[in-house]
Amino acid sequence: MNIEIIHEPTIEKPFLVIYKPKGLASAPLVEGNTENALAQAIEKFPEISGVHGKKEIEFGLLHRLDTATDGLMVIATSQECYDFLNEEQKTGRFIKFYTAECDILPDNSKILEGFPPDTPSFKQSMITTTSYFRPYGEGRKEVRPVTEKSGKAALAKLGKPKLYTTEIIIEKKNNTTAIAECRITEGYRHQVRCHLAWSGFPVKGDTLYNSNYKENNSDIKKAENVLKFSATKISFEYPRGDLNSYDRKDTWT
Repeated sequence: MNIEIIHEPTIEKPFLVIYKPKGLASAPLVEGNTENALAQAIEKFPEISGVHGKKEIEFGLLHRLDTATDGLMVIATSQECYDFLNEEQKTGRFIKFYTAECDILPDNSKILEGFPPDTPSFKQSMITTTSYFRPYGEGRKEVRPVTEKSGKAALAKLGKPKLYTTEIIIEKKNNTTAIAECRITEGYRHQVRCHLAWSGFPVKGDTLYNSNYKENNSDIKKAENVLKFSATKISFEYPRGDLNSYDRKDTWT
């Protein structure tokens, strides 16, 4: 599993845009691990390792993708570029787009449990979903949205007390399947997948947030072994006033 270079860094634009395949981690969890997209990028562009990021072992990496998710990632190759784009993320000017093929399951969040009672409107074609998040489940492998209507126990387990928003456009293909185009700025782990699940449109192949997989349906598990979810577009300014936009669709989209 190798990364694909979408944009090579230049003097004027000292950042790298890569395509990460499904099954490859975005970054190391411990120092020295090389089985990840960031390590492959550093091997090709060593200047990345001179950038000081949020975590010492992440260098110029500006954002992550889940291991099961493929798509576009941005890595700064200069400190000035990293600091600028990191601030752009905080102020909502670093836009990430995702495409998902989803099952239509209105009761998905009720079956999975742990979701707030105020479910987003399922019948709308345009959904704006906003929530806090908390870790959930065995080994804290999942997350759940948290709102002011969540119970006291859920509110007490809040991770970062920050609101995250996912804008979703739904196009129904038939009575059971839909395509979702999603837009976020600064993101939380599993944010888009979880917000889709909460809205009644869990991603096909998502064993964490799609209730079809919680019901031990072996036929579904056998047929849908790929997460139909990709980070398909990214847009940001660098330098100020110069819009950079990159698209990359996976084969399933």
